[in-house]
Amino acid sequence: MATVTLEKVTKRYGDVEAVRDLDLDIDDGRFTVLVGPSGCGKTSTLRMVAGLEPVTSGRVWIGPTDVTRLEPKDRDVAMVFQNYALYPHLTVRENIAFPLRARALSRTEVDRRVGDAARSLGIEALLGRKPRALSGGQQQRVAIGRAIVRQPHVFLFDEPLSNLDAKLRVEMRTELARLQRELGTTALYVTHDQEEAMTLSDEMVVLRDGEVAQRGAPADLYARPVDVFVAGFVGSPRMNLVKADAGDGTVHVGAARIERAGVPSGPVTVGVRPEDVLVGAAASAPDLRARVELVELLGPRAIVTLDADGMTLTAVVEARHLDGVHEGVTVPVTLSRDDLHLFGPDDRRLEDS
Repeated sequence: MATVTLEKVTKRYGDVEAVRDLDLDIDDGRFTVLVGPSGCGKTSTLRMVAGLEPVTSGRVWIGPTDVTRLEPKDRDVAMVFQNYALYPHLTVRENIAFPLRARALSRTEVDRRVGDAARSLGIEALLGRKPRALSGGQQQRVAIGRAIVRQPHVFLFDEPLSNLDAKLRVEMRTELARLQRELGTTALYVTHDQEEAMTLSDEMVVLRDGEVAQRGAPADLYARPVDVFVAGFVGSPRMNLVKADAGDGTVHVGAARIERAGVPSGPVTVGVRPEDVLVGAAASAPDLRARVELVELLGPRAIVTLDADGMTLTAVVEARHLDGVHEGVTVPVTLSRDDLHLFGPDDRRLEDS
């Protein structure tokens, strides 16, 4: 186990600056997830920690060691890729044991490590099979097992679950979280998947244009995004962000008038999570009336798209509360007062919101 530290790390590809003066500290034993839109620098950051991409400037530390110029094999990290990269001619046992070939380990020690990894991943019965006889989820477990037997200081995961179907992604997400906590190994993980990031991480780092936009516990980023970018990025469905005007202690959101003392007069952006947009019978003391444009039923809940005089809102409604809420009707809407987010003209969060 080890800390990971990036000091003023920059990565350029020709004239393109993918990562810019990045400072990042990852505590020993923590599960840190990098998220952000395509091109934000998250994969480049992971690959620089792994040693697969050279650093243009800055330094990378793993524990007390400056690894900036070290080869990947000398960094004591184990990486799991989106592509499982299993050897098709080797059995599961041989694939898991492969990273240990170059080490001066006894056959007994190799067998012990392979057996322990297989047991922790529930693939003991598969050790004699070859990759072509495995499902996608089983192949990913083998790839993770191959990383575990190395007993590295740091695990690096590059979207390892993106090739799996929805059910397997949930199962493997649970397995990864359990394994990381049992092993206590520092982990750095890259994903586009909001649910993966929120459920797996001790800490989320949101990147934008190669820089840290915000970092912290997932619940903190969800509850108090520092700016409009993070507010719109963290959470699925994404936060409703509406242009509004403030004055005399009141925020004007379309036809709605919301009292909010201390908000400076002028243009603001109001953010409200879809679960805080109350629709139909749930909308006591309604602020607006809106036309239902679309109802997407997702089992126990539905995503409802609304049009309030040209202002589009997304609401999450429990399925049992959908009576009278269907496409084409006009329904009352309440914006939950306690859960509004306010951002100033510079898109930064207003402190009292």
